Parts: sequence; C-alpha cells; structure tokens
Amino acid sequence: MSTREEKRQARISRYEALARKAECASQSAFEQSQNAVAGIPPGQPIPVGRHSEKQHRHAMERSWNLMDKSVEATHKAEYYRRKAEAAARNTAIYAEDEDAEERLETKIAELERLQEKMKAANKVIRNVKLLTEQKISALIELGFSESDAKKTLLPNCFGYIGFAEYTLKNNNARIRDAKARLERIKVLRNTAPKEYTIGEVRVIENTTENRLQLFFDGIPSEKVRTELKRHGFRWSRYNECWQAYLNRFQIDRAKTIIEGINE
Repeated sequence: MSTREEKRQARISRYEALARKAECASQSAFEQSQNAVAGIPPGQPIPVGRHSEKQHRHAMERSWNLMDKSVEATHKAEYYRRKAEAAARNTAIYAEDEDAEERLETKIAELERLQEKMKAANKVIRNVKLLTEQKISALIELGFSESDAKKTLLPNCFGYIGFAEYTLKNNNARIRDAKARLERIKVLRNTAPKEYTIGEVRVIENTTENRLQLFFDGIPSEKVRTELKRHGFRWSRYNECWQAYLNRFQIDRAKTIIEGINE
C-alpha cells in the first residue's frame, strides 16, 4: 500500500509529466502553424479573385487554428505546473501520514512556545517602569527580531498595543484542536481495520489510511456514482475503490447508499 508521501510524489510527477506533454503539444502546434504559411511572404495580401485565393485563405486559417491550439496547450501546461507546485507545497498533516503523531506533537510544542512568548511579550509591553528601548531589548531577548519588537510596540487598527486577547484565545484553540487530533489519531492507530459486506459491496474501515473504502463488483450505476460523489466519496486509482474519510457519518451514509441500490 502506498504511503501518502509516495502518493504525493506520484501526483507531483503526474502533473509534471502532463505539463511537459502540453508544452510539447504547444511547441508542435506552433511549428505547424509557422509551416502552414511558410510559402506565403510576410505581409502579402490575399490574392482576391486569383486561382490561389482559396489556397491562401486555407493556409491562413490552418495557421490561425494551429496557433490557437498552441496557446491553449501553453495554458494547459501552466495549469499543470501550478498543480505540481501546489502539491509540492502541501505540508498539511493527515491522520494517515506515518509521521502524523510526531508532526502534531511538534506543532503542539511550537504553538505552546508561541503562546508563552506572546504572554511574556505582553508582560514586557505593559510594564510601565520600562522605557521603550528597554522594552525592545527585552522583546529581543524573548526571541523577537529588532524590527518585529518595534512593530509589536505600535498600536494596531483598534489602538491596542501588544498581542490582543483574541489572538491568545485563537492560539489556545489551535492548541486544543491539535491535541484533540493527536488523541483521535492515537485511537485510530490502535484500532484494527474492519472488513465486511453490505449486499454485494465489500466494505473496509481502513484505519491505517483513515479511509472508508467501498469495493463494488464492477462499475456502479451513474445514479450510485452521483450519490457517492455528492457525499464525499471519490474513486481511488491507487486502491481501486470508492473511498471517503473514515467516520461514523460516512459509514452510515455508505450503508444508506448501498442499501438503496436494490430498492
């Protein structure tokens, strides 16, 4: 079974290959466009009324059409390049990542350090006994750069100086969310995958990949595919099944969709 990182790299490679293919198509169409009018001197008007008029117009039209294809392929290449770059930049943490627990623990530690840093900064900023230069020095000792220390002492759009209460509350919420995710992942890792059938559909609660996977005997009807897509299921070319994130709602939804097949 491929890991998420392997899938991510495969996705990047696929997008880059599609981009190269589109670039080649663009170059080929451009060259064909130039060749289509190679026999017509630049700026030569259409010889209206002469026997070569039809041939001239046909060559020009073919050249324009090919140029349109070249531009279209260039746009397609740019699109796939952006997709590849986006996939490469994606550093989100997913439950199925092998290092999810480690990365979440690191994230929690960073958020907790940030929380303490902001609280300490506010304590410095509100100390009426310190001069501005002393506050800047104290903030630098806390880990702020000189420019950030100076910015922190400037009032925001509401006239507040320092880290506002909502900023501290929001960061605390992020810490709680990350800890809750970590606990859910630990529970998921300690839960064995479950396999069963509903009607003629094989169902796997894949706790390793955090996916609910549906294996149909053949291609499901268009109606069923529409229902699956509408409720968050997607076809996985890697696992050759329809799958969604594993949770109780999706399990119940899958049961409803499958049981409705024979109704």
